[in-house]
Amino acid sequence: MKLEIRDPRLSEVVDSRAELETLSEGHLFTEGPLWDARQRRLLFSDIPGNRIHQWSADGGTGVFRAPSQMSNGLAWDVQGRLLACEHASSRLTRTEPDGRITVLASTYQGRELNSPNDVVTKSDGNIYFTDPSYGRMPYYGVERTPQLGFRGVYRVAPDGQPLRLLVDDFAQPNGLCFSADERRLFVNDTERSHIRVFDVQPDGGLGAGALWAEVHGEGQGAPDGMKIDSAGHLYCCGPGGVHVFDPAARCLGVLLLPQPVANFTWGDDDLRSLFFTATSAVYRLRMTVPGRRPPGA
Repeated sequence: MKLEIRDPRLSEVVDSRAELETLSEGHLFTEGPLWDARQRRLLFSDIPGNRIHQWSADGGTGVFRAPSQMSNGLAWDVQGRLLACEHASSRLTRTEPDGRITVLASTYQGRELNSPNDVVTKSDGNIYFTDPSYGRMPYYGVERTPQLGFRGVYRVAPDGQPLRLLVDDFAQPNGLCFSADERRLFVNDTERSHIRVFDVQPDGGLGAGALWAEVHGEGQGAPDGMKIDSAGHLYCCGPGGVHVFDPAARCLGVLLLPQPVANFTWGDDDLRSLFFTATSAVYRLRMTVPGRRPPGA
């Protein structure tokens, strides 16, 4: 595996001798990887392909859902139901056990959302998602004029409260993840190439945000998918591949991928496999530090 080492502690996270495996190829633009521990499979979106695919060690790659409304980010809710951010419909949806699709969010104050992009679930059942405008652009969605004058971060409460806008001053909010104790929410901004952090309030809202880290380097890519491992390292897509930060926001280095990476997730039984969705392909890398199992997984 090719690495850009900025701090020798990167060797505690990943072994440079580990081999990057290609699991699936020939896609248009892969995103939203999600490990399904119950079925021992990986789900992932192909946004322009209008499909959600599934991959398993035994069955290879197949179609899980088509059409997918040009889905992007995928997650589980606390009951293990599939959540999907849909570019073509500007909706956040949930798939029920019988296959029915429930719309969790599609409008704010009577206007269509831009295009829900990435989503994360808190252990209390609250769901947080980002809403940039990428799904209203050609190729990555259905080209159309936004109805909202901002690109925000929202919360869907488990008790049916109205959709709550939490932050509205991002240029293009994208990846998001909770700290291990869920007291902080990290959100990156693709256009501004940085990560912000917010204190999570008792009522589910967010406190004033602060700049946590900038994501810079050589090569193609920008802040996109983002997650935290079991040791508290924060991983964020960026130039050249996936940037690994320690809990104090120091960048340890970059996992260099053959193609620009949009997102990633941990999986396999021991959560030590890191699955990358990188443009036309899906890759896997065995890590030294395992990931964290999200609520509902």
